[in-house]
Amino acid sequence: MQLKIASLLLVVILASCTPSQEGTSVEASEEETGLALSDSAEINSIDSLMSIITWIGSKPIGKHNGIINISHGEVAIQGDSIAGGSVEIDLMSIQVMDLDTAGNGKLTKHLLSDDFFDAQNHPTGTFEITGLTDYDSTQIVTKEEFITENTPAQLKAFMVKNPTHLISGNLTLRGVTKNITFPAEVKITPSKIKVEAKFNIDRTDWNLSYNSEAKAVDKAKDKFIYNTVNVGFLIEANRN
Repeated sequence: MQLKIASLLLVVILASCTPSQEGTSVEASEEETGLALSDSAEINSIDSLMSIITWIGSKPIGKHNGIINISHGEVAIQGDSIAGGSVEIDLMSIQVMDLDTAGNGKLTKHLLSDDFFDAQNHPTGTFEITGLTDYDSTQIVTKEEFITENTPAQLKAFMVKNPTHLISGNLTLRGVTKNITFPAEVKITPSKIKVEAKFNIDRTDWNLSYNSEAKAVDKAKDKFIYNTVNVGFLIEANRN
């Protein structure tokens, strides 16, 4: 079973001989095998009207934020826990929320281009759940980021306030699949399933490398976009 998720990835930067601050983000690793579901698993369709992806992209001179719609998906329940699921996000639905009409159209077109998502060839992103464990703060990876007025928020400041679990899954963008683990708050009631998460990802792990830190000749001249993106998602499903 697949869990499909798309996210807009635009930000993080490592600095060695420059001022830095401690930052945290999820670490991408190689693709893993998805969860096997038993015949007794309860399969629930997500509510696409109540589910949403959010993103914040940063560069030294400013930030942009937006949303991406979830087109469809499923969440599987086994006993009283999530056992798997699948969601698919329509990258063509990407919206920039902080710009006027002219600026919005220009940035949206750029994000959909080959510089970023190459949406013509890869119109959706996917996320397949591969694991779910109780939240453990020691699993959060720490790294340094280049300090500017718009340094991306650290995970420990950005993440949901009351995480209950660590969710692992295969994120696919531009045909590249990486496994990530991130903190999330999972709520399961007799009538509803709700999963909320906020985390950081290095966009270059999926070859979204336009104006990345590695290509910045002189960071002091603000010639880069942070590799780290602040990603959020809210997934809701009504139980059968």
